[in-house]
Amino acid sequence: MDHQDKVNQSKKTNLFIILGGIFLTNAILAEIIGVKIFSGEQTLGLNPAGWTFFDSYVLDFNLTAGAVIWPVVFITTDIINEYFGKKGVRKISFITAGLIVYVFIVISLVTQLPPAGFWIEVNATDASGAPFNIDYAFNTIFRQGLGIIIGSLIAFLLGQLLDVFVFQKLRKITGSKMIWLRATGSTLVSQFIDSFVVLGIAFYIFGNWSLQQIIAVGIINYIYKFSVAILLTPLLYLGHALIDRYLGKTLAEKMATEASRDTSFI
Repeated sequence: MDHQDKVNQSKKTNLFIILGGIFLTNAILAEIIGVKIFSGEQTLGLNPAGWTFFDSYVLDFNLTAGAVIWPVVFITTDIINEYFGKKGVRKISFITAGLIVYVFIVISLVTQLPPAGFWIEVNATDASGAPFNIDYAFNTIFRQGLGIIIGSLIAFLLGQLLDVFVFQKLRKITGSKMIWLRATGSTLVSQFIDSFVVLGIAFYIFGNWSLQQIIAVGIINYIYKFSVAILLTPLLYLGHALIDRYLGKTLAEKMATEASRDTSFI
C-alpha cells in the first residue's frame, strides 16, 4: 500500500467513525428522551388543533421528544448510504441496536437500586414546596415498558433496512444526481413503516390503545417526519459538500460508485 492509499484509507475510516458516532449518539439519545410527549402547537405558540379522527378520537400535534433529533439520524443514514452503501448502514444499525439493548438493560438494573436516604431527603420537595419523590420520578422517566423497547428496536431495524434499500434503488435510477430525491424518497418510505410499527407493537400488541388511536397518532408522527425530511434537504447537500471536500473528488466518486453496486434488501 503506497502513501496515497494509506491517506485515503485513513480518510475513509475517520469519516465512518464520525458519521457512525453522530448516528449512534442521536439514535440512542432519541430512545432515552422519547418518553416525553410534547405539544407541537404550544411550542409554536398556537392553540391545539383538536382534529377529530374516526368521529370520536380528538388528536393534536403531540410528538415524542425523540422525534426532535430523529431527523439527524435520517440525514446521517443517507450520507453513510451514499459513501459506504448497504454494508455501512447495516453495520452501524446493528451496532446501534445492540447498544440500545445494552442501555435499556443498564437502566433497568440501576432503577432497581435502593435510593440513598439523604438523596430522598434533600429532594423531598419541588420548587414550589410540594412533596416530591425523586426516586419515583427517576424510575418513571427512565424505565420504559418492554413493549416500547421491542417496538422501537423492530421499527428501527426495519426502517433502516427499508431506507437503504429504497435509497440504492433510487440511486440506480438517478445516478449521482438528484440527491434530494433518493434521500427524501427513502426517508418517506422507511419512516411511514417506522411510524406505525413502533406504535402498533408498543401500544396495540403490548398496550391498550385502539387501532384508531394507532392510526391517528401514526399519521401525526409521519406528517412531522415527512415535513422535516423536506426541510432538511439543504443540510444534506451541505454535508455532501463538506465530505467531498474532505475526501477529494476522486476518492468521493470512487466510494459513491462502490457503495451504489449492492441494491439487495438484506
